Amino acid sequence: MTPPFTTRPDIRGTFGVVTSTHWIASAVGFGVLERGGNAFDAAVATGFALQIVEPHLNGPGGELPVLFHEAASGRTAVLCAQGIVPQAATIARFRELGLDMVPGSGLLPTVVPGSFDGWMLLLREYGTITVREALAAAIDLARDGHPVMPRVANTLAGLADFFATDWPTSGATWMPDGTAPAAHELLANPETAAMYARIVEEAERAGPDRVAQIEAARTAWREGFVADTMFAYLDTASVPDMTGRSHGALLTRDDVAQWRATIESPVSGTYHGWTVHKTAPWSQGPVLLQALAILEHIDIAGMDPDGAVFVHTVTEAIKLAFADRETFYGDPAFCEVPLARLLDPEHNRARAALIAETASLEQRPSRLPGFEHLADAFVERAARDSAPDISPLEPTMAHLTERRGDTVHLDVIDRWGNVVSATPSGGWFQSSPSIPGLGFSLNTRAQMFWLEEGLPTSLMPGARPRTTLTPTIAEKDGIRLALGTPGGDQQDQWQLIAFLRHVHHGMSLQANLDAPLFHSMHVQGSFYPRAAKAGELTLEASFGAEVIDELTRRGHRVTVVDEWSVGRLTAAERRADGRLCAAASPRLMQAYAVGR
Repeated sequence: MTPPFTTRPDIRGTFGVVTSTHWIASAVGFGVLERGGNAFDAAVATGFALQIVEPHLNGPGGELPVLFHEAASGRTAVLCAQGIVPQAATIARFRELGLDMVPGSGLLPTVVPGSFDGWMLLLREYGTITVREALAAAIDLARDGHPVMPRVANTLAGLADFFATDWPTSGATWMPDGTAPAAHELLANPETAAMYARIVEEAERAGPDRVAQIEAARTAWREGFVADTMFAYLDTASVPDMTGRSHGALLTRDDVAQWRATIESPVSGTYHGWTVHKTAPWSQGPVLLQALAILEHIDIAGMDPDGAVFVHTVTEAIKLAFADRETFYGDPAFCEVPLARLLDPEHNRARAALIAETASLEQRPSRLPGFEHLADAFVERAARDSAPDISPLEPTMAHLTERRGDTVHLDVIDRWGNVVSATPSGGWFQSSPSIPGLGFSLNTRAQMFWLEEGLPTSLMPGARPRTTLTPTIAEKDGIRLALGTPGGDQQDQWQLIAFLRHVHHGMSLQANLDAPLFHSMHVQGSFYPRAAKAGELTLEASFGAEVIDELTRRGHRVTVVDEWSVGRLTAAERRADGRLCAAASPRLMQAYAVGR
């Protein structure tokens, strides 16, 4: 049961709040607010700081989806900085290499690094500070070092031999003296510090105009010295990946030079008077809307939020919504995604009727007229790739091995009512080798594609990978909530649980994030080797024996993990009268909310 206390207070005030997955980054962002910046400025500075203090979870070579609300215009929108597949990355090319699946590490699955251009676009369009001010904290942290978290130190220690033999450039970046840092020692990255410092210098050569400086910084990244250094390495490099063989990159200078981050409309849905905004189906974002559309027809408010009925019902809705994610989602610029039909209330009334008293062990995607072949293909694929004893080798959750990568998250609200929710990821040091002279790794997100023709997620040059990255903004009667978490396929599962508890059970933000969590592993994994585990339900031991026994009786294949080991949610909320609140999960002992 939920304890009658919280691990920390709800952070309340009226001036501003910042919450993120690392306390240093939260402090950086709040410092920007204190100096007069807005939520967009604070988010950018927080995001760059997270690249340095959580390098095993994101990096300069990664990607970025942002949901934001601009108070002055009343606009809620999405910034998409999801890098695209290189033009040379075709199914035929991978088949020529003897591969039937895109590997999850190395250089072969790398895509355009999108994070830097995305943060710069957000700063240009909605921020007020300069490139120097946005990068100042990240430069300091990378140059002077930061107290390395035990998790980062342990991950580096586990990779030391691999870096020494297979990815020596990574060893040079992260273990220049040949040994991994001990927990809480200072970890620096001089090459990344120098890169960002030079970007600042080149930006300021463009003159005093802030926008001109930002554009100069973007050019330095995609066409200037950053691109020069990147491709001086990539043009000849070939390194081992998880196939057991060495491969080079398919990414080219033209791929990087021609790509730009974009701003687009969100996909939105309603639930019990709330309007919920998500990214488009180039991410898994709409799966949360689908799950809510199913649960709209069920009395969630009448359930104990820590009880077996709640866990069972939400899990079964997750299975149905995620089956549709895996069947239909992809980059809408390259495939038709029948999203209106998937979110239709009557369609989801029928989907809700599929939820029985016992757990389903089947994959049950919607069979929409004209799309039946996609449903059949997904069921066949899931059966083929079902592997109960295999875990995904990238984003997962806290209780699994520390050599896997993951993601970070931040939420910011300022005194004017601007709201930013962002989930940066990719480019972690486990994903691909460090680039000499830059000190960062590239993003291996091409592994999200299939090497089969005719699917929404078939590998296609220029397409955005269907990521798991999925921030949330929800609003009702002048209230605006920002929410998110790392966790790969679990991101929208944990956010769904937290949102339902928020809407129906009156929990404070911190009590909500402290409450026991669970997720389904029944869904087909988005990461190599793409396994599905029929009926598997992972939940924290804090649910208690009675709930665990009842879920087992209902047919769930229950895996019990330690208390405080699942999920890394953060959340921030603004009330109609201007009151602010923020919270952060105590799990992993690093996320923190600050504000006043």
